[in-house]
Amino acid sequence: MFKEFKEFISRGNVIDLAIGVIIGGAFGAIVKSLVDDIIMPIVGLLLGRVNFESLKIVLKEAEGKTPELSINYGLFIQNTVNFIIIAFVIFLIVKVINKMRKQQEAEAPVVPTQTEQLLTEIRDLLKK
Repeated sequence: MFKEFKEFISRGNVIDLAIGVIIGGAFGAIVKSLVDDIIMPIVGLLLGRVNFESLKIVLKEAEGKTPELSINYGLFIQNTVNFIIIAFVIFLIVKVINKMRKQQEAEAPVVPTQTEQLLTEIRDLLKK
């Protein structure tokens, strides 16, 4: 069982996936900071000094130690902007990777198989 686990972990796909998750988490933190600290304050200023974090509908006021119950639609707007930015950047990255793959495929020489080589030789001999 340990041997199977070792083989599973040492496969390239699992390691690539782990690296992708780690980098994705770090990238998500960067985008969150970009949206929270740069984009949303500018949007809030343009919309009349609105702080999106404070936009909410209070359903029930706080009572004693019980916190208020509210619908935080401002945070929802921020998370939506985060998602759009992340999705757009990932789209651009995938687009660049696909373009590079197409270039590599176009540059790669087509090596005929052994059967194709034999058929080509037979064709050339028949032409003579």
